[in-house]
Amino acid sequence: MTQVSWRPSEQWLSDANLTCFIKFVQKNYDKGVVDYDSLYKWSTDEIENFWQAVWDFCGVRASVKSEIILDHAPHITKAKFFPKAKLNYAENLIENHDVAKAVVFWGENKVKKTLTRQELREAVSKVAQALKEYGVKPGDRVAGYVPNTHQTLVCALAATSLGAVWTSCSPDFGVSGVLDRFKQIDPKVFIAADKYLYRGRFHDCLDKVQEIQKGLPSLKKTLIFSYDETQVEASKLKDAVILEDIYASYAPQEIDYAQMSFSDPLFIMFSSGTTGVPKCIVHSIGGTLIQHMKEHQLHSDIKPGDKVFYFSTCGWMMWNWHISALASGATLLIYDGSPLYPNARILFDFVDDEGMTFFGTSAKFIDALNKKRVSPKSTHKLTTLRTIASTGSPLVPEAFDYVYREIKQDILLASISGGTDIVSCFTLGNPIAPVYRGEIQTRGLGMAVDIYDQNGQSIRQEKGELVCTKPFPSMPIGFWNDPDNNKYQAAYFEEFDNIWCHGDFAELTKHDGIIIYGRSDAVLNPGGIRIGTAEIYRQVEQINDITEGLVIGQNFKGDVRVVLFVVMEEGKELTQAIIQEIKEKIRSNTTPRHVPAVIIQVMDIPRTKSGKIAELAVKNIVEGRPIKNKEALANPESLAYFEGLIELQIN
Repeated sequence: MTQVSWRPSEQWLSDANLTCFIKFVQKNYDKGVVDYDSLYKWSTDEIENFWQAVWDFCGVRASVKSEIILDHAPHITKAKFFPKAKLNYAENLIENHDVAKAVVFWGENKVKKTLTRQELREAVSKVAQALKEYGVKPGDRVAGYVPNTHQTLVCALAATSLGAVWTSCSPDFGVSGVLDRFKQIDPKVFIAADKYLYRGRFHDCLDKVQEIQKGLPSLKKTLIFSYDETQVEASKLKDAVILEDIYASYAPQEIDYAQMSFSDPLFIMFSSGTTGVPKCIVHSIGGTLIQHMKEHQLHSDIKPGDKVFYFSTCGWMMWNWHISALASGATLLIYDGSPLYPNARILFDFVDDEGMTFFGTSAKFIDALNKKRVSPKSTHKLTTLRTIASTGSPLVPEAFDYVYREIKQDILLASISGGTDIVSCFTLGNPIAPVYRGEIQTRGLGMAVDIYDQNGQSIRQEKGELVCTKPFPSMPIGFWNDPDNNKYQAAYFEEFDNIWCHGDFAELTKHDGIIIYGRSDAVLNPGGIRIGTAEIYRQVEQINDITEGLVIGQNFKGDVRVVLFVVMEEGKELTQAIIQEIKEKIRSNTTPRHVPAVIIQVMDIPRTKSGKIAELAVKNIVEGRPIKNKEALANPESLAYFEGLIELQIN
């Protein structure tokens, strides 16, 4: 029987937003909705009533409210939510609440800044006035090459207040990686920082900014800001203006928020690009907003005045998810730089110093703390902290144990999963239900998530494809420069007709929770048996001398053999004894099919800019296929460790 790691107290249940929402639904829609299970069923059976209830309960702000909730269509990509509504994303974030403190920014331990809600409003007003003078109109693209700072937030809100489309990537991208993304969308304005901070050192950006400018002929203006609010020398940049000069030149005014349609574009997100030029995924204003408000208020229990943090770069969808918490009255706690510098306690200093209530991070960070034997409960108070959320990769059962043992016992540990594709989640936390060790708690409300076998049949307590069978508001509008939706269809609808197939290999448990075993395109298939990579990583990560691993299936003599690469702790070597320990641990805790045929030590493992292991890139190298876009990787130099390995020669 799966172990219960945490149960909400009676007080927790009473105070939860979800409890209030259930009462709201009972009063206004359906008296039969009495608990989460009946609420979830109602939310997917009665889609229109559910999203209307979310709109009203969560407090979406709009100048025109749509009488039509869902305009149905034969194909779910053509369905339109709230087709008559008029609203503005930035207005919902800035004007929906008047909590005094809007933003607290930490750039590691070197730069700190706080903005009140009024200061944020005034800064956005000034930048919006400037952008309007530069000719920015609804639908124009504003592109940021930016670290995760308060200035970036201001610029994004200013652009979206005008109805412009915001897109961004982090400043550790190389020039060609940025141009692969931004050249496709013809931005009118380019926004960049003069530098960024990582592990205590500032890294200059202006030379790269100059090269990027040359590759973007559509630009009318470049806006530069100083990371630490010092003087910027931008004379070499064409048509450049300094953010600090804008602040000095404009007086704050009432913001004239452009009233846009629910399905007008808000964000352009980019696929990882490890198999070719990144796809430009376009997300809607209303769909992003209402989905985020639902996930924040109902699944994350975020209330006005809460202090919400998520560690992210501006190239990962969790940045977009995080900033939307302003619409629910939260204060944003923004951190930029290394989460382990100057030491592994820095983010827990942030918790105590600012009264953080929601701590968002990655499974990799939790594993790193565990490996370093960090015990935050022994060094910090953490009294305000109610929720820890984890995403980016599956959170293994041992990580659940670590959180409850070494961080805090009375806390909601919400493993969540979704993606850039939907700028939100399919599976996430449930504040009024138990946390089961190793499981994501629930499918998202209003998301008709199921698990299908290869024949398109719904299955339970078996591994299969994670799908969504009905429309939901945060489905992409489409891909940029894909007028016939051919790329969009190929990405999600080739596997099952008119069914969103997300590409996760997953299982629906007897508790109605979810276990994700890895990406479907990285699933191993030795002897025709499908194995999720997370099943192997879980075992490998428990071996003391190993820092991390990467596993692929290599086509070998008419079958597939499992190949495991490991990074050892500094000063350690992969010995035959450790190889044997790995094999025995995997065999005893999984099946003989999971045991790697070959185990090889490497110095580093390639990962995307958002920190995800690039299994397909390694598989392509091992099998002699080119890597089309190395710029998509945070550490492309690591690919060299996988080239020409004698141990993997077939002949």
